[in-house]
Amino acid sequence: MLPRSRRRAGLAATALLATTLVAAPQAFAASGRDAKLTASIEKALKTADAPGAIVGVWQHGRAPYTKAFGVRDTKTKRPMRTSFYSRIGSVTKTFTVTAILQLADQGKVSLDDPIAKYVDGVISGDVITLRQLTNMTSGIPNYTVIKAFNDALVANPFKTWTTQELLGLAIGGPLDFAPGTSFTYSNTNTILLGQVVQNVTGEPIGQYIERHIVAPLGLKGTSYPEGSAFPRPHADGYGNDRGRVENVTRWNPTWTGAAGQMVSTLQDMRVWAQRLSTGRGLYSPAIARERAASVAGNPKAPIAYGIGMFNVSQWRGHNGSLPGYQTLALYRPQSKTTVVAFINTDVEVKGKAPSTLLGEAITKVLSPKHVYDLPAAPGGEDE
Repeated sequence: MLPRSRRRAGLAATALLATTLVAAPQAFAASGRDAKLTASIEKALKTADAPGAIVGVWQHGRAPYTKAFGVRDTKTKRPMRTSFYSRIGSVTKTFTVTAILQLADQGKVSLDDPIAKYVDGVISGDVITLRQLTNMTSGIPNYTVIKAFNDALVANPFKTWTTQELLGLAIGGPLDFAPGTSFTYSNTNTILLGQVVQNVTGEPIGQYIERHIVAPLGLKGTSYPEGSAFPRPHADGYGNDRGRVENVTRWNPTWTGAAGQMVSTLQDMRVWAQRLSTGRGLYSPAIARERAASVAGNPKAPIAYGIGMFNVSQWRGHNGSLPGYQTLALYRPQSKTTVVAFINTDVEVKGKAPSTLLGEAITKVLSPKHVYDLPAAPGGEDE
């Protein structure tokens, strides 16, 4: 028999060898995945002519993939960093609808209440329900496609907009269709829901979100800034300014309000994408099941939009678009995989948003049979 010290050394060596043999294939698999992701993302960013991007992928049982691509601004060529803040556009909608669901969970509102119970002046307000506002079936027109709004935005992109100004553009109608009979993506729906939160709680929607959603989840890099405030460090954003691609970083995003005003980080969006999909820590299991069921959709249909969340080829979450910035925050429950991407341009290429090109590139590697592909929203901005 070997001396005890030599036996211990032998056992340690055997354990180390066993660990190496088990871990090595995983490490090789992760590095192979990472190389494929990097190549696919770089190709998509070249197609999109995007200055830069920040991407995070978290797969159950695998090492995280977080990487910055390209530059934060095209003049100095300073590189992107994974720690940057970014405007998240319509991912804000997922927070606003979550606020409504929390109030429903507390019995302060019902999804089947008419909007007229909370906000005056809405066409067919006694018929249109909060549920129809959350799932974009209200028929209320999207103020961002109204000519008067677009003319005003082009004339002065630095203007500070109020909720009342935004609602006044669209809630008087006419409706695009009878409530509950069709689907049209409309930012007006979410602006109305933000007003409901304020009227019920006495807190402006941004304050409510920060106090009751962001803070409890520990999302320290996530905020609903006032006006055009933008935490630093962040990338400059590049968008279409009267037919030319320009630096639009300082344009005022208040025209998006409860539908698109928020700012976040890669790590915070990782947490949010998963919590949004599962509902854990946000409201009761019953509400979580109802929200998840709303995006179950038809198995033969690749896209479903439910209660403030979509399902695109099994990827749940939301995208966002503002002048200069686009965002993806996705979670696939089947594989427990999270994808987050920030891009510092919103300029479409052949009818495809940069975030869609990037989402396709990432999911082709992660889930080749379930590739993210979302058509551009009518009216363009703030998808």
